[in-house]
Amino acid sequence: MAAPPLPGPLAHLAPLLGHYGYWAVGAVVLVEDFGVPAPGETILLAAGVYAGAGRLDVVKVGLVAFTAAVVGDNIGFLIGHFGGRAFVHRWGRYVFLTPKRFATAEEFFHRHGGKIVTVARFVEGLRQVNGIIAGTSGMHWRRFLLFNALGAALWVGLWTSLAYLAGSHITEVYDEIKRYEIYVLAAFAVLVVALVVRHVLRRRHER
Repeated sequence: MAAPPLPGPLAHLAPLLGHYGYWAVGAVVLVEDFGVPAPGETILLAAGVYAGAGRLDVVKVGLVAFTAAVVGDNIGFLIGHFGGRAFVHRWGRYVFLTPKRFATAEEFFHRHGGKIVTVARFVEGLRQVNGIIAGTSGMHWRRFLLFNALGAALWVGLWTSLAYLAGSHITEVYDEIKRYEIYVLAAFAVLVVALVVRHVLRRRHER
């Protein structure tokens, strides 16, 4: 079956997907998730379009992307855990993770706690350094693995399904969703704060 034309910004990924298929999806998502600047979300959308046209299997795309996302973030976690801030500050600039960018992301991470690992999957910039920051902050690996797997499942499921269903219209759908992303994140932040306040008040009442 002939490959469908990829719309707009996805078009440059056609040769990569055409030649390597699932391997391309897995490799790009994997390296993006431990800090390497790679179009992980973009190739996921492109693969979903291919799956919708019958060129790839949508279930296999989802499984490959999910596995690569979880493994990639865990590599980042190991880098942060064993290398620490000194490693990040020395080598991070080679993958555009400057000390300033790292400090901002780490502060955001500490402020919102472990649950941010799930939401970070949808935030450009945080997605790439999520695992590294979790590792440097001393977060327990099992806790990180749980939230990371949940975020990967939601992220892969959302973009693969939308691209599969929307086909060549995915760029318009994607742009529209991104327009309202900040509001969704703000609502999530308010929800997290409300839950924390509720927990604190309950503990005080019990005491």
